[in-house]
Amino acid sequence: MVKPFDTLPGIHSVISGYTGGTIANPTYEQVKSGKTGHMEAIQIQYDPEIFPYEQLLELYWTQVDPTDDGGQFFDRGSNYRTAVFFHDDTQRRLAEQSRARLEASGRFNQPIVTRLLPAAPFYPAEEEHQKFYQKHPQRYQQERSESGRDAFIVQTWGKTDEMDQHAAATHKKENA
Repeated sequence: MVKPFDTLPGIHSVISGYTGGTIANPTYEQVKSGKTGHMEAIQIQYDPEIFPYEQLLELYWTQVDPTDDGGQFFDRGSNYRTAVFFHDDTQRRLAEQSRARLEASGRFNQPIVTRLLPAAPFYPAEEEHQKFYQKHPQRYQQERSESGRDAFIVQTWGKTDEMDQHAAATHKKENA
């Protein structure tokens, strides 16, 4: 989930990590076990004047299967379920509206099961998990392809995350 957001105008940082569980500072192995209650997540620091929260939500929806309650693509388990974590009532309201628009769009035959949850303590993942797409580009691309994520994105949205990045940059220029 890092790459689609990482290089866009107004995005200051995208950190891989864990949130929502029962222990402080979990390790990847603990989270991967599914026993801590954490979910793998990203924390995005952004400038809302350049990249509004609504735009973060729009890009997020194009990167996940919001109808899959068992994980995402070949990553299975509760720690891989989709969720939007909100930090205040405004973000909660915007996330609810965004999810409702997606549900009403008729794009999916199954119900949207992505959770909208209050932000909980966020624990950055170990350094080896940060910016994985840059550190291991071939492995990253192979895993995206083999997982079915890229095929799902193209089938569902007709575009790839690189196309989303271009659209986001164009949106910024048009609204500057």
